[in-house]
Amino acid sequence: MAVYEQIGKGYDLTRRADPDIADQLAVHLQIKSNSSYLDVGCGTGNYTLALAKHGGIWHGIDQSKQMIDVAMNKSKFVAWQVAEAETLPYADEIFSGVLCTLAIHHFAALTPVFQEIYRVLMGGNLVLFTATPEQMSQYWLVEYFPEAIYKSAEQMPSLENIRFTLNEAGFNSVNIKPYSISENLQDLFLYSGKYRPEIYLDKNVRSGISTFALLASADEIATGCQKLAADINTGRITEIVNKYENNHGDYLFVIADKVVNRANT
Repeated sequence: MAVYEQIGKGYDLTRRADPDIADQLAVHLQIKSNSSYLDVGCGTGNYTLALAKHGGIWHGIDQSKQMIDVAMNKSKFVAWQVAEAETLPYADEIFSGVLCTLAIHHFAALTPVFQEIYRVLMGGNLVLFTATPEQMSQYWLVEYFPEAIYKSAEQMPSLENIRFTLNEAGFNSVNIKPYSISENLQDLFLYSGKYRPEIYLDKNVRSGISTFALLASADEIATGCQKLAADINTGRITEIVNKYENNHGDYLFVIADKVVNRANT
């Protein structure tokens, strides 16, 4: 993850916790003030800290030391740690909920990660925020950066695969809640500019998005931005955006619960 060591240096210039997404995550986690929670792939801790405002005792792990260093400078009230999601450095059944936002596509395999999360959960929800390949194929960005979006979508686990591996890991049920981009989204991740196409012309915005930082060639970015700028100037971008309207959400929340019957243990 050497690239994320580099991305982490300027990550917070454009990446921050969106209040609406944070509120929805809090509802799905069912946060209680005296319980412990874990953010897997926490990055610089933006959502960890936003969720901590809702209560609970929080831990955050990421495999990027750069990201964790930034998070540590923000707050000492969260227990930050450099660690791998496949080998969580925690005892069994100590968390009441686990969070993972926009990160599962970076894991080599879902099964060992979900098994580890199941192990450290004493009961409660695992909440994922992610996108599926099917959703990404409906991003209008494919008009301008087709190869990068294709490569990015190829990395994303399908919803079928997510469901299967969660059930395989032992989770009792899996619920799906679609999420559609709002016009005032504050966290500038990949499709955050759905209604603000001009943001993709900003190098700082692109540098905080792994699709552009990791997968897009310099030539594709240059050509795509030139075409995008021209379409914004002529107004053709409105036609492009409307062409890719998606009624099934741009991202989704996945809520998987672990129910433990203590009477039988």
